[in-house]
Amino acid sequence: MADEPPFEPDTPYYFDHFDPRQTPWQPGHGLNIEEVFKNYQYYEIRFMKNMREIRVIHYVQGRDEGIERYRIQSDGTLGKLSR
Repeated sequence: MADEPPFEPDTPYYFDHFDPRQTPWQPGHGLNIEEVFKNYQYYEIRFMKNMREIRVIHYVQGRDEGIERYRIQSDGTLGKLSR
C-alpha cells in the first residue's frame, strides 16, 4: 500500500461501521473505548502482522456476532478469506 494506515499490527481498533465493498477500502472513523461501550453495535478491526490482512469482529450489544478475514488487495479493495 502506498499510503499505509497508521495502525499497529495485531492491535484492536474499533469502528462504528464496516463496509468491505468500499473502493478503495478505508477503515473510517475510529471509536475510543468509551464510545464503543455506548454503541449498540460496532466493529473491531485488527491489522495482521503483514498489514495486508485484517480480521473483523462484529459486535452487537457486546456480543461477538461473527468474525471475517479479508486480504487488502493492491488496488485497495478487500477480498474475503475463508476461515
